[in-house]
Order: sequence, then structure tokens, then C-alpha cells
Amino acid sequence: MYEQLCTWDNCLLAYRKASKGKRGHANVAAFEHHLEENLLALQWELANQTYQPGPYTSFFIHEPKRRLISAAPFRDRAVHHALCNLIEPLFERSFIFDSYANRAGKGTHRALARCQQFARRYPYVLQSDIQQFFPSIDHAILRSTLARKIEDERVLWLIDRILNSGKDVLSDQYDMVYFTGDDLFAIERPRGLPIGNLTSQFWANCYLNPFDHFVKRELRCQAYLRYVDDFMLFAEDTQTLKRWKSDIERRLAQLRLTTHPGALPQSVSEGIPFLGFVTFPKHRRLKRRKGIYYQRKLQTMVGSVRTGEIPLDAVHTSVQGWVNHVRYGNTIGLRKAIFRSVRLPSPRE
Repeated sequence: MYEQLCTWDNCLLAYRKASKGKRGHANVAAFEHHLEENLLALQWELANQTYQPGPYTSFFIHEPKRRLISAAPFRDRAVHHALCNLIEPLFERSFIFDSYANRAGKGTHRALARCQQFARRYPYVLQSDIQQFFPSIDHAILRSTLARKIEDERVLWLIDRILNSGKDVLSDQYDMVYFTGDDLFAIERPRGLPIGNLTSQFWANCYLNPFDHFVKRELRCQAYLRYVDDFMLFAEDTQTLKRWKSDIERRLAQLRLTTHPGALPQSVSEGIPFLGFVTFPKHRRLKRRKGIYYQRKLQTMVGSVRTGEIPLDAVHTSVQGWVNHVRYGNTIGLRKAIFRSVRLPSPRE
């Protein structure tokens, strides 16, 4: 496998995937300016196992909640793609159908449709998510999970390189939790995956895959779906969901994970807040704060057009992208209200 990972064709494909939609960025353009030399150097470092990841650039985003995003240097992002090109197929076939994040043919809109489908069939839902998910991911457990399917020690060496490069990035975002059997040295366990890495997104699915199969096979929940660390179970009665909740918490503890407190079974008729929408059995609404956030963003962009900071086309692109997303809910009235409140400048203004 490692020889395949280091081939020119795989490195070139990795570059193309990593640069897609980003070729105007300075770091991508700089890499592309000497593309052949840079790829050959990267290929040589990988083949000789001298590759060393560079430092991350970190910044906070505040939508939908405050999160620390860590961006690896572009050459490292190309390596992440080169690795995932080879190992994704090994794991993809073992993932459950109803895991929707960071997978080809899945995504947010399919997850919303599946959520609504389950809401039409079952009267109750238990919705929960994992506290500090990416900062909590334990490296030893993750590596053990990956090693069950990856036999090439050199591929595991590269995985270790990438894991070690990000082990301290989210340390300030993690609040220590002790589990049964822990000693005082548990706080020293390497943990955390930088939010922003392709490998982090993929490994998050690998990390929770045993939990997915636990819910499906041992709890025998027929209506379960997960998107990253948000998951929900549907059932005919609340007692079943309460029993499953205790089982879920015990199983997640084996992965050194905890859920947010306060998750209780509820009727689907109350609406399920999920991926920016509130889903009901027969309709969906955009979350109110999402509409307010985009209205403010659009007003800011229009102001920037008038001052010449951005072109009008950037506003049109943003509007088209937003409309394409929110049309999956009952949002016609909302769209009309927002666009009436913001006057787009004409090309001649």
C-alpha cells in the first residue's frame, strides 16, 4: 500500500484534490508555481520516510458556535489526500448506511431527508451529541481502530506522523474527564484531531464506526443516523429510548467520550433541530438565527460592494449558494423577506 501511496499519479491526484477551488490562494499558487519540483520533493520525502508535517495556522470561527479551526500547510493537505486516497476504500465499506458526514453521496441534505423519513415513521426521538468531540479523540484508541484494517507499517508510520503533528493543537479546548480505571497519568494521554484536516474528518467516522455498529447491532435500533458527532435514535416509545440512553453512555465511555447532559426523549412533533433546520414530520424550517445571520452577512457584503471592496458577482454567488441550501426547507417567505430588506446594487452603481 505504501508504494501506491508514494506514486507520482497518487501524489498528483492528491494535489488536484487539495487545490480544488483554492488555486487563487497564495499558498496554493506558490506550490503550483513550481509544481513538479514540489511534488517530486514531497514524493521523495514520503518514499524515504523523512516527511515531517509543518506547523498549523489556527483561528476561531463563530458560526454556528465558537470553534478553533487549524489549517495545515498546503503541502501537508496534499499528503492528507494522498493518504486518504488509499485508506478510505478500506473503511468505507464497513461504515453504516446512515452515517452522513464527509462521505461521497451523503452530506447534510441527505441526512435531513433521512431524519424526516424517520420522523414520519416513529413518534419519539432521542437526539444527542458528544462533548468536545474532536479535542477528546484518543490517539491510542484511534490508532488501534485504524491498525485493524491497515497492515502496512509504513502507512501506520505516516498516520503517526500526522497524529503527532496535531496532538497539542486543541489541548486548550479540552476539559479533562476521568473514566473508570484511570490513574493520574490519564491527563497525559495524546488526544485531539485538528478541526480542518481532511484526515480528521475521515478519522472521526472511523473512530465512531464501532459505536454506530453497537447501536445498530446490539441495541437493534432500526432508525439511527449520525452526522459527525450529532446522532439520533427513533423509537415507538420513550422507555426504549431511555434504556438506550444509558447503554449509549456506557459504550461511549469505552471510547473516552461523553455526551452533553440533558438529552431526553421527545416527540418528533415538537421539531428536531438538526444541521441548521428544525425538522418536523411534514415540513422543515430554517433555524431563526440562521436567517438573521445571513441577512446581516448579506447587508455587510452589499456595503462592501458599494465601497468597492468586493465585486457584485461575489454577492450573486453567495446568494445563489445560500438559496440552494435553504430551499431544502419551507423558506419561500423567509427568502422574500430577506431580499426585500436588502437592496442589491445594480452593475452600474
